[in-house]
Amino acid sequence: MALSTDEVRKVALLARLELNDEELENQSRNLNNLLQQFEKLQELDVSDIEPTSHSIPVFNVLREDTLKPSLTQAEVLQNAPDQRDGYIIVPRIIE
Repeated sequence: MALSTDEVRKVALLARLELNDEELENQSRNLNNLLQQFEKLQELDVSDIEPTSHSIPVFNVLREDTLKPSLTQAEVLQNAPDQRDGYIIVPRIIE
């Protein structure tokens, strides 16, 4: 299933791309080559292959959640440019 130049032009428009005629021809050729590769993949018999979500094993790399010493509220507020009632006051960014 080859894409026509008009179809590639429409895809470019949807992607907000401005392509000149040479770029349009080049992208049309690239997309059609890509579609041919997908068609070749569709010919493969994968009925005996178990589906996987990842091609390589994935391991949980998160560290153990442990309690560590931290700054006290008073120490944190010492560094704040402005604070009120135990909270750091920051400039409003949403009107």
